[in-house]
Order: sequence, then C-alpha cells, then structure tokens
Amino acid sequence: MLKRRTGIILLTLLFVTGLAGTLSDNTLSKAEKKSAISLMKDTYKDATGATKGLSEAQLNYKAGPDKWSVKECFFHIAATEKFLWTMFEGAMKTPANPEKRAEIKVTDEQVINMVEDRSKKAQAPEPIQPKNTGYSSLAEVLIDFKTSRMNHIKYMKNTTEDLRNHVVKLPVGWIDCYQLYLFIAAHSNRHTQQMKEVKANPGFPAK
Repeated sequence: MLKRRTGIILLTLLFVTGLAGTLSDNTLSKAEKKSAISLMKDTYKDATGATKGLSEAQLNYKAGPDKWSVKECFFHIAATEKFLWTMFEGAMKTPANPEKRAEIKVTDEQVINMVEDRSKKAQAPEPIQPKNTGYSSLAEVLIDFKTSRMNHIKYMKNTTEDLRNHVVKLPVGWIDCYQLYLFIAAHSNRHTQQMKEVKANPGFPAK
C-alpha cells in the first residue's frame, strides 16, 4: 500500500514539474511539425523546379541593369537560407524569454503571407546580395541549398526544443523561433515568384 502511494506521489510530482512531458511540455505538436516540414519541402521543390531545363542564356537573363537574373535569385535564396539559419541557431542558444510572447502580433499564417508578399519590396542586405554570396554556378548553389533544406527538415523532425518560447525581434516585429523557421521556408518562395517574373518577361530568351 505504501509503495503504491509513493508511486502515485512521484507520478503527481512528475506531472506538476513537467518531467512527464505534459503540463510544462513546450515541445511542438505533431501538427506544427508536419506543417513546417511540408512548407520546407514544398518551397524547396518549387524553387528548384523554377530553374530546371534553363539554358545559361536563360539563367543569366536580366530584365534590366538593376534586376536579378534567375541564377542570381537562386544565389540569394541559398545565401539567405544560411544567414537566417545562423540567426535561428543563435536565438535557440539564448535563454527562453516567454515574457516576450506578448510582443508577437502575427499568427503563423500571417508570417508566411508577409514573407511571400511580393507587393512589398525590400532591399537585401549587402552580404546576401547575389554578387556577394560566393557562389559561381547553379550546380554549386543547388547542392548547397539541398544540403541546407535536408538539415532543416531533419531538425524539425527530431527537435524537442522549446521554439515557441524563444522570441526574437526582426525588422518586421517580434516572432517566435517556430515562426522564424516558417519565415526561412517561406523566403525561398518569395524569390521563386521573382524567378517566374523574370521568365515571364517578354525579353526572356527562347532557349
């Protein structure tokens, strides 16, 4: 009887402290993980698909001197992916700051829509502009981008970290690290749209 009572007390303590993974369990839900992974996979497929079958002339075509080519768009996609992931990792290494959650004014869906909205233009920081990325060919950048995406998908599948209570401030406002993960995935779609705009230009080479 005493053994049983002791077991009940220990189990109760586990639940109260969160060690049983319930009341204080801040890990992501299966639905959240599935949604984030799907976004990573879908935007990867769309971005790489926008470059398939293009000749060098098509990859390098610019609609104007201040415009980016398809290849340059992809250079930016891959470089920004690494830049944002470094930011993500840095934020996750700092102590959780759940008190900042009150500063978040956007939903997950709004974060994705905001990043993908091409009607609002923004100047890319110098380090991630195409000319400064260090890439020299599409083949090289495709390999690098694939490696990044595979690592990010693997992370989301396996993580038990508390992404929701690590909150960061971006120029667009406060978001949590789960939303930052969505931001990273959605960013490539923003420039996939740009690549499609380049390809739709009347001066785009036929081959």
